[in-house]
Amino acid sequence: MRYLDREAFGKLVDALAGAGYDLIGPTVRDGAIVLDHIDGAEDLPSGVGEEQGPGTYRLTSRDDDMVFSWAHGPDAGKRFLFPAREVLCTAKRNDGQLTVECRPGDERPFAFVGLRSCDLHAIAVQDRVFLDADPHYARRRERALFIGVNCAVPGGTCFCTSMGTGPKCTIGFDLALTELPGGFVVEVSSPRGEQMIEVVRSREATEEEVRAAQAVTTEAEGQMGRSLDVADMPELLYRNREHPRWKDVAARCLACGNCTSACPTCFCHDIVEGMSITGDTATRTREWASCFSEEFSHIVGMEIRKSRESRYRQWLTHKFASWIDQFGTSGCVGCGRCITWCPVGIDVTEEITAIRATDGEVEVAEEVMAS
Repeated sequence: MRYLDREAFGKLVDALAGAGYDLIGPTVRDGAIVLDHIDGAEDLPSGVGEEQGPGTYRLTSRDDDMVFSWAHGPDAGKRFLFPAREVLCTAKRNDGQLTVECRPGDERPFAFVGLRSCDLHAIAVQDRVFLDADPHYARRRERALFIGVNCAVPGGTCFCTSMGTGPKCTIGFDLALTELPGGFVVEVSSPRGEQMIEVVRSREATEEEVRAAQAVTTEAEGQMGRSLDVADMPELLYRNREHPRWKDVAARCLACGNCTSACPTCFCHDIVEGMSITGDTATRTREWASCFSEEFSHIVGMEIRKSRESRYRQWLTHKFASWIDQFGTSGCVGCGRCITWCPVGIDVTEEITAIRATDGEVEVAEEVMAS
């Protein structure tokens, strides 16, 4: 374990920019802590906290200069590795000759500063979907550098401990930071991370500093805003496909798609063909889509999931059950964004717990729902 004081941490961020990385880090914008392009450590949210609950998010002020004493904002690494809208191919006609360009761009590699463990796990989930199939994603992913942060202050909707994805960073990072009042204890996990830590002044962390860093995540484990029993997933949801809880949640759901946009693992998308007004240029563009929209299930002239009930059931069952069959892991990392950013505050942990309470007993569940 290494130790960086705050000045050395700032120089590390500067060194990343000097090495040609496009810095992506948390910063305050539009009343939230969001991931965005930053110029240096001075853009990080020093002295800023947050409060989260179902359908609720607001910033707070802290009386210290800690820069990572909050959970997370609405977006994750997905927005940069798998952009909401991306041109995949361009075809141009010039003097009767047709040229097609489908290669990934030559944009600068990303250096992510401050991703939480849940978001690093989410990237690992999306790797299973895109890494071997999408050269655009693969190029951005393989060139990126990741500086994770061990959580000290979980949000009110977080349940990463239940999903085994946090609060301590365990996978997917080059460097992992634990913030202490005077600086950062740093775990190095890759040659790329070792190379970057060597360009700034650091020292071996003392035993006291290592113990203090361990205490940060131990305390965070006990402060989770939510918990979820996932012991018998996916079978629980499979055997409760006709549970009346689906109708109950559908009556509250707006089918707005906020949950799928905020989710760091959702990957549904559409491929859109476009043509310039002159007819000389055609494009193939990938755009985020949501399984909550009725037209998303359009097959052979009809929508196969017309009701909100069926669409919510599809999303939740895919996320917590069939994703496991499909990719060997859950599609949920317990970040709680879908709870925080749902306009009506639908809580996935509450919905699954309600189904578990009357597991397989449809008649009993109907009586409970009616009372």
